[in-house]
Amino acid sequence: MKFIMSYSCGKDSTLALHKMIEQGHEPVGLIVMVNETAERSYFHGADYNMLNQYSEVLDIPMILCRAKEETYHTAFEEGLLKAKSIGAEAACFGDIDIEQNRRWEEERCDVAGLIPYFPLWQRGREKNVQELIELGYKCLIKSINMTVLPKSILGKYIDEDSISVMKCANIDICGENGEYHTLVVDGPIFKKTLSFYIGGIIELGDYAVVDIR
Repeated sequence: MKFIMSYSCGKDSTLALHKMIEQGHEPVGLIVMVNETAERSYFHGADYNMLNQYSEVLDIPMILCRAKEETYHTAFEEGLLKAKSIGAEAACFGDIDIEQNRRWEEERCDVAGLIPYFPLWQRGREKNVQELIELGYKCLIKSINMTVLPKSILGKYIDEDSISVMKCANIDICGENGEYHTLVVDGPIFKKTLSFYIGGIIELGDYAVVDIR
């Protein structure tokens, strides 16, 4: 089956993409939502240079959908329609168990005439994180909620040490409630390691973000 991957550059969408490829499905593209104001991807904050690199190192074409909050859903639907025009039969998502998110994505797929697919649905949250580590994926912690996590783990990989910090903080290890976000920079489906550098830390209210370019 040919599919478009809703890709955030983070750990969950990367694991979902890994599983689809492992099952023999063919990705025709990566759909990425870009914040028009920030000129970076929504939620995970990858800039255009980094997004171009993701397309290269994964060897998958990318569909960039620039949007503001009020145009997000229509821009996403336009991206799905473009994916369908290049052969996509389904759209894949990395959601695990949040019903509201799944319903929103299913509605967008209905508009575009694509089958919604959720390879991680109802899998254990911590199980997903442990599987990423075991598979060899390198997941950089890009942002954190400072009310629950220390800034010291920013720019670190998800590994047993950072998981220990998360467990001590008593948070969801998968970060499904927005406790942290990641950028995946290497792993089995990468043709080579993403080239990047880590800059300074920016605080935005309760959140801290490390500048990864």
